[in-house]
Amino acid sequence: MSTTRNEVYTPEQIEARLRDELPQWYYEDGWIRRKFKTSGWKATLMVVNTVGHLAEAAWHHPDLTVSYAFVVVKLVTHSSKGITDKDFALARKIEDVVMWQPATEGGVLEGTPDDPRFKYLKYE
Repeated sequence: MSTTRNEVYTPEQIEARLRDELPQWYYEDGWIRRKFKTSGWKATLMVVNTVGHLAEAAWHHPDLTVSYAFVVVKLVTHSSKGITDKDFALARKIEDVVMWQPATEGGVLEGTPDDPRFKYLKYE
């Protein structure tokens, strides 16, 4: 049994959830969106591939705008003609995976060195 809400959220509800749960995302023209800034083409492709994998695994497919140093992810539930729990769930997963910084967790994974030669994402 599905626990997701298939009903479409109102713009006010969307804005509130984004503010509380996904502050780097915004609502515009019927989509929730996030712009990921990268250090260049190689990093942009890494973000695109990560989003692609997560979307395919979730069977919920975003629209992407891809440029040299950024990727814009746009989500809407086409079958519902609006923003549903599916969009928030995929946005949360994308946010968690793309913006993951292992070095901040204090574990054995050291994360990307603090050296411009190795930086690829612009963390906010």
